[in-house]
Amino acid sequence: MKYPRIAWIVALVALPAAAGNAESLSGASPDAGPESPFQEGDIISFDQIDRLQPYLPPEFWANRDFFFYEGMRLEIGPTQADYSPSDVYKAATEKYRGQPRVGPDDSLENHFAGQPFPMDEIDCQADPKAGTKIMHNFKKKWGSLGAGTSFYYSYWDRGEELPLYYQGHAAGVALARRPEPAYESNRGDLFRGEKRLSSSGPEVEAPFDARGIMLLSYRYKASDGPRSQTRNDDTWVYIPVLRRVRRISTAQRTDSIAGTDFTFDDLGSFNGIVPQYDWECLGEQKILGPMNTTQKGYPYEKDHNFGPYGLSFADDRWELRDTVKVRMTPKNSDHPYHHKDLYIDKETLTSLYAFAYDRRQELWKIITHNKRWSEDDSLTGDWYKGWRDVPEPRDLVLVADIIANVQTGTGNRIEFWDRNTNFFKNKGKIRRFIDVGRLTKGH
Repeated sequence: MKYPRIAWIVALVALPAAAGNAESLSGASPDAGPESPFQEGDIISFDQIDRLQPYLPPEFWANRDFFFYEGMRLEIGPTQADYSPSDVYKAATEKYRGQPRVGPDDSLENHFAGQPFPMDEIDCQADPKAGTKIMHNFKKKWGSLGAGTSFYYSYWDRGEELPLYYQGHAAGVALARRPEPAYESNRGDLFRGEKRLSSSGPEVEAPFDARGIMLLSYRYKASDGPRSQTRNDDTWVYIPVLRRVRRISTAQRTDSIAGTDFTFDDLGSFNGIVPQYDWECLGEQKILGPMNTTQKGYPYEKDHNFGPYGLSFADDRWELRDTVKVRMTPKNSDHPYHHKDLYIDKETLTSLYAFAYDRRQELWKIITHNKRWSEDDSLTGDWYKGWRDVPEPRDLVLVADIIANVQTGTGNRIEFWDRNTNFFKNKGKIRRFIDVGRLTKGH
């Protein structure tokens, strides 16, 4: 039995929970040196966008009509601002430094907490496993270890918002690889003997015919292992019209989500399983992109201007960052992408851009993101609290995903500007959240 109304919602269960020898990327501007060509506070209007070209991926610039428009006011933020992670994450990285390693089939071995491979030790040019190490870091980057959020998902076709939308709330929690001292005796596990990495899931509140749909998903530690030992995510869905819980397959994470342009693995640029792909580090470049938003999206504002295509962050603050470019090539021959290129911030390990190519090696989709710095209270006041062992979270929070299909002119936007750590108060609440039985409780 298929449930097309809830197919895309499975994607939302992704909620969580210096390479000095590399050469500049081909196509990088020769004057893209260490000094910024911009001043903090500069406003770039549409007639000035040529100033941005040397600091944007060429694929993005070639399709700038999706993103830049008359009336835009792009604010230049600080260059290479300090978004370093919390002290507890840094301490765990140092404690286990040198222990994690890349195993067979690009698996990750002997990792317990912190950044598996310190970025200052990765040689992008000389190490054939540099790309794999960066992506294991990407998947284990610092971030909220238990969070809740509201979400709004919209679908756009050549600038028109279609009636296909969903809104609701979601939460997620890290169950393993936690760096807090309280879990050191369990090797980073929240509960002793834990086999899951994380658990997450949304509940739909609108539209009316989807209201009450709830999901719960597990990602397992075995997802870090070789493909022969990988355990795919488990997901359960509560369907109100049936008043039943059904287990659904998420093995085909590369499928289009209910006819939209996202796949399950496109959230955050890459929400897949690292050993299922080959990875190549292509070099470094200074790149401009949204980093710490000054604008309010859903649920604070529902009518913010995202440009004529509904897919732009050009009316926000962008920053110049040191990035590394990594190429993803699927190991499975039936994957819809020939490859995907990701531009990853070297400090935060968040993605600025991703570019997916079809099997003919033609550009297909452009993925962009917006973020929000936990220590910045200028937008909505004190919004992101610390927790035990982490009084200063220092979390660069993803608050929006946008995907633009450059071949069809369609795209999708997912907004969750209020994502924060206030959802889980104690272990008891976590136990109740990760219990499949809660999907039917009260129904």
